[in-house]
Amino acid sequence: MPLELFLDLHSQPCRSVYIFAKKNSVPFELRVVDLTTGQQYGEEFGKISMVRKVPVLKEDNFVLTESIAILKYMAEKFRTPDHWYPADLQKRALVNEYLAWQHSSVRAHGSKVFWFRTMAPLITGAPVPQEKMDSAVEDLNATLKIFEEKFLQNKPFIVGDHISLADLVAIVEIMQPAASGFALFESRPVLSAWRDRVKKEIGEALFNEAHKTIFDVDKLPQVFENNQMLEILKPKLLKMFN
Repeated sequence: MPLELFLDLHSQPCRSVYIFAKKNSVPFELRVVDLTTGQQYGEEFGKISMVRKVPVLKEDNFVLTESIAILKYMAEKFRTPDHWYPADLQKRALVNEYLAWQHSSVRAHGSKVFWFRTMAPLITGAPVPQEKMDSAVEDLNATLKIFEEKFLQNKPFIVGDHISLADLVAIVEIMQPAASGFALFESRPVLSAWRDRVKKEIGEALFNEAHKTIFDVDKLPQVFENNQMLEILKPKLLKMFN
């Protein structure tokens, strides 16, 4: 039986899993979990994963959560091209290094800017205080500087001449604040050129398909209008202000 992938493409980790599976012709059945309506908190999804987060991979009775684990599992199970998760020990270590680093850097800071620019005004009805926004942007800018100077340097991709899981995870996270209208590619020719290479390797059609949902973020007010998710999300936002 094909894999079942439980995803919502608003989510960066879900986009990485979706892109990887589609790009590598991994057979799967898409199970949409609508985060905007709180479907992850429903009884049916709770039977699949007590973590109540997406993505989730299900293969018969085997259930796997966490996008990085899912990506590595698919790469090894389906013997995808070596450049994604190289057999060479040092190249694989470089992929793992980035995947370990990005959680508390690109992911954390990019998500915060996205939340502050899009979700906070929806939930509170007012812009984020300027000092909070400035701090979030400062953290993201510092992270992007490290990304360029340590992980990219003068290479086409993070691990050298070929795209890897590291680049895939990086691009979906970096596109999150970009979708909020934050001009992070301006005045960053190295980052911009890398984005274009990654997009070309993934394929423009697939890249755009995966990111269409997040670039329609202006539709979120209508989506939230008739459900209770804003109240559920409010504690998460307030935690970001601390």
